[in-house]
Amino acid sequence: MTWRPEREVEIVAGTPPGGGLDRTARALSKVLESRRLLDMPVKVTNMPGDGSRRIWAYLDRFPGDPHVLVVSSPNVTTDNLTGLTAFDHDAYTPLAILHNEYIAFVVRADSPLRNAADLLRCLGADAGSLKVAVATSPGNPNHIALARVTRHAGGGVQALKVRAFDSARHAVGNVMAGDTDVGAISAASAVPELAAGALRALAVSAPARLAGLYEHAPTWVEQGVDCVVGAWRGVNGARGLTAEQIASWDRALASATACDEWRAEIARNYWSPMYVGSASLRDYLPRERAEMSAMLSELGLMR
Repeated sequence: MTWRPEREVEIVAGTPPGGGLDRTARALSKVLESRRLLDMPVKVTNMPGDGSRRIWAYLDRFPGDPHVLVVSSPNVTTDNLTGLTAFDHDAYTPLAILHNEYIAFVVRADSPLRNAADLLRCLGADAGSLKVAVATSPGNPNHIALARVTRHAGGGVQALKVRAFDSARHAVGNVMAGDTDVGAISAASAVPELAAGALRALAVSAPARLAGLYEHAPTWVEQGVDCVVGAWRGVNGARGLTAEQIASWDRALASATACDEWRAEIARNYWSPMYVGSASLRDYLPRERAEMSAMLSELGLMR
């Protein structure tokens, strides 16, 4: 028998409105409703705090309930590897990766760091001389990208002064306030300030230049730095979902990410397409965990 949602679906984001995980939740809810993929209403709940980890305690209140989803990311794995949590993705029901986001290195418009070369020189001379804002956890892909750039520059990864915020928008605000020198955040999170000319993008961790406001920001690869690092966004369900429930979500999420409305969200948010369904995640997530473990160990970020 095919399962279908029987009541309102809740998508929980571990960042406040406007944050990276929230953007994914709202884009997904909009497409699910506009395309009538569920025939039930969809609401987004914001639950920021504790590095976006409050959502997992909330999800634990709904074992076996397929009507509650949380927006997930590689942070679930890196938080576990760095000792911040005792669980990984396999404690829940990974349903899909929806898209990827690359990381932008941004500074205030009046920063003495004029370009990527300036940042490399500064990190190489004294990595601890800069304060860097990331979101949402130390050791996450943003931190890994920063560490790879620092290592390439010849600086000490352990000397980095990193502040982790519960939202990339909060990290941007901290850079704007002058409390941190650089933000290493998801590209979409800096768009309002870039558009206003209040921030400048020094480089991005993408394999090729991003469009729009980032068209003049070089990739780290262009600077000779081996740093192509992204932070995907996906959805996890509660523990104990049935095969029928998982299959139903596979169909809905695959349809949502294949439509024109979703492609418009990809372009608008500076995302990159990346859909991985639940069956493929069984291979993808353990492989990613091994790669993350190797990178964190190599970069000295394991706890």
